[in-house]
Amino acid sequence: LQDLFSINAYVYAQKPQLDIHSFEGTFTREDSDPAVHESLSIENTLWASTVVASGTVIGVVIYTGKETRSVMNTSNPKNKVGLLDLELNQLTKALFLALVALSVVMVTLQGFVGPWYRNLFRFLLLFSYIIPISLRVNLDMGKAAYGWMIMKDDNIPGTVVRTSTIPEELGRLVYLLTDKTGTLTQNEMIFKRLHLGTVSYGTDTMDEIQSHIINSYSQVHSQNSGNSTSSTPSRKPQSSAPKVRKSVSSRIHEAVKAIALCHNVTPVYESRAGVSGETEYAEVDQDFSDENRTYQASSPDEVALVQWTESVGLTLVNRDLTSMQLKTPGGHILTYYILQIFPFTSESKRMGIIVRDESSGEITFYMKGADVAMSTIVQYNDWLEEECGNMAREGLRTLVVAKKSLTEEQYQDFESRYNQAKLSIHDRNLKVAAVVESLEREMELLCLTGVEDQLQADVRPTLEMLRNAGIKIWMLTGDKLETATCIAKSSHLVSRTQDIHIFRPVTTRGEAHLELNAFRRKHDCALVISGDSLEVCLKYYEHEFVELACQCPAVVCCRCSPTQKAHIVKLLQHHTGKRTCAIGDGGNDVSMIQAADCGIGIEGKEGKQASLAADFSITQFKHIGRLLMVHGRNSYKRSAALGQFVMHRGLIISTMQAVFSSVFYFASVPLYQGFLMVGYATIYTMFPVFSLVLDQDVKPEMALLYPELYKDLTKGRSLSFKTFLIWVLISIYQGGILMYGALLLFESEFVHVVAISFTALILTELLMVALTIRTWHWLMVVAEFLSLGCYVASLAFLNEYFGIGRVSFGAFLDVAFITTVTFLWKVSAITVVSCLPLYILKYLKRKFSPPSYSKLTS
Repeated sequence: LQDLFSINAYVYAQKPQLDIHSFEGTFTREDSDPAVHESLSIENTLWASTVVASGTVIGVVIYTGKETRSVMNTSNPKNKVGLLDLELNQLTKALFLALVALSVVMVTLQGFVGPWYRNLFRFLLLFSYIIPISLRVNLDMGKAAYGWMIMKDDNIPGTVVRTSTIPEELGRLVYLLTDKTGTLTQNEMIFKRLHLGTVSYGTDTMDEIQSHIINSYSQVHSQNSGNSTSSTPSRKPQSSAPKVRKSVSSRIHEAVKAIALCHNVTPVYESRAGVSGETEYAEVDQDFSDENRTYQASSPDEVALVQWTESVGLTLVNRDLTSMQLKTPGGHILTYYILQIFPFTSESKRMGIIVRDESSGEITFYMKGADVAMSTIVQYNDWLEEECGNMAREGLRTLVVAKKSLTEEQYQDFESRYNQAKLSIHDRNLKVAAVVESLEREMELLCLTGVEDQLQADVRPTLEMLRNAGIKIWMLTGDKLETATCIAKSSHLVSRTQDIHIFRPVTTRGEAHLELNAFRRKHDCALVISGDSLEVCLKYYEHEFVELACQCPAVVCCRCSPTQKAHIVKLLQHHTGKRTCAIGDGGNDVSMIQAADCGIGIEGKEGKQASLAADFSITQFKHIGRLLMVHGRNSYKRSAALGQFVMHRGLIISTMQAVFSSVFYFASVPLYQGFLMVGYATIYTMFPVFSLVLDQDVKPEMALLYPELYKDLTKGRSLSFKTFLIWVLISIYQGGILMYGALLLFESEFVHVVAISFTALILTELLMVALTIRTWHWLMVVAEFLSLGCYVASLAFLNEYFGIGRVSFGAFLDVAFITTVTFLWKVSAITVVSCLPLYILKYLKRKFSPPSYSKLTS
């Protein structure tokens, strides 16, 4: 390195404030004469995958991996487990205890004869079907099916399911935490308002601004053409004597020019076919053609401002590192040299630029930024604060624009101090900021701009639907309080008739206590609180604050950091125990999405970070309504029915085994051969049982029309210890009837008890699936008949497996016997006795205590 440069690189930062901006250094070109000293900063950084076209790169690796701010601001994702899976785990534990208890009872009734511990393990193996081993397989297949159905839904195109473990969570949500910009809004900025202090222009009066711009530039051009030196004096009085009251036209001229120059926007021109064959002049014309120009910038606000200046006649046509060119309404090109640029940062909340007019040589320092940062920089005025508040209440994002004219001496003095500060190794950022702040004094206030971020399509009806479904919505945003409140009202997150309690800024424990007491006295009002006040409240009164906030119909948290968003999600989970959902579109929402029980990402203008980190990815906010009301409902209801039926399938055959063993003096002899047991859980019953994933209790249109139905799902009544016990009783009843019925009706043909009871068992299972189904699908019918056909076909070549105990007993299946009328009516009788009472009970329940959805469908 010393051959070309003498490099001093020093990285300073405390751990919580690591940032790429803290890369500092200087280098000296010793091969030039005289030696040139320059500073190294973020501008000299080559990012990953950069292709260097020419020259040599000498690299210094700065913060990478875990020490970059993006990684430090992102929490490690947790493995998400659905509430339904946790509930099924509890039920499985209960079944395990039942298995052990039943085995101990059987050994006890045996009288602990002989090697009783060996019998105990034999009984544990015989009754092991109580533990639903196939439950996990069926559920995982079901979850995959739900994901496929969601992605194939034409009503929510572009939806991607990135997880196969928690689709049922969509049906159990109580809290929805949403970002604002890009989630509720489109992140497409439209210029709406220009305020000059004494006069305000809206969308309907922009033509007046356009006429003022055309007139002012036509006058300037005529003066230039008449006398090339007259243009400089004509503008000098305005900059040198700012106290002279300017005309509205000149103020508009200055404001529009400032907006057209103070930004980081670059115009881009698409290459067109046929350009190569045109003349040089035609290519120049095409470069500046309006229809072929697009603007690129890091912020959509800046693009909106530059597009607006184009609409009123002052167009940015070219920009490079050292200059930019503006085209006037008359088609003349104005060139400005960029002397310095001070980019926007989240700390300074403003950006500035120093330019030199090529024609006049004037040096001007332009600055724009948030009203909080700019109010202390601009000259005294009595309208800025009030108008900022007015615009924010209309939902507009405000920017204050100011300027300061510099003489050549002032600029040279500033430049030398600025370069010296940039070359310092220690505390460079502080020294540079101090030098720039020396310019930021008594700046001339030019105008206040208002830009609107439009709401996404159907946000209002979607939020109303979610609220009717009993879901509490919290909006977490980085925007200022007034803008967030206005968007909350315009999106109907907070109804216009509803009271809003705006939490006063608090910094101490005492202030937080007083404000919480004031809030406690209000009832049924929405809460609006800033991130700083929230942090103070959570520090001293966490439990009280969360308890009060959870009672609010809506909560708006403004000026929230990404870490705060994730912290709020965890607080709700910890204090309420309810299921949370987070939805966002940017990298700053990733922590919140990963912390929530169910994360939804929107593919927006801010990239795919949120979409890729989320469990579900959608293209528009309105799709969340169908995702929750239809797919969430179906996934939860289907998995609950599927899980309980698989448990029932194991319990019924274990009950039959218990009855069989007790009849034979508690012998630990298997009722069915292993092959039959495998067939029972797979080919004989799997298709009908799994077809429950196609069942639905309510049509999608009805679920969207009556979102109140969603409230029932959050109570968890589809799968609970009550429904589990009902299924256990059904299993014991049916298993007992099937086994005792086979023993009573076939006393003379006892050798055929396996064939008899197993046939009745298969028929009972198929009928129970039919009983459980609420809406038939043609595939369900196919599954029923396919399973029945497989069983009948297997009777022919599996006859040796239908004997009692071991095959050596010689009890084979008599094909002639199962074709007799006696066999058929007795099997039918056993099946009817096991199923008919349940059909009658289901009919009576629907008649006298129908579920809420059946009232609507009727």
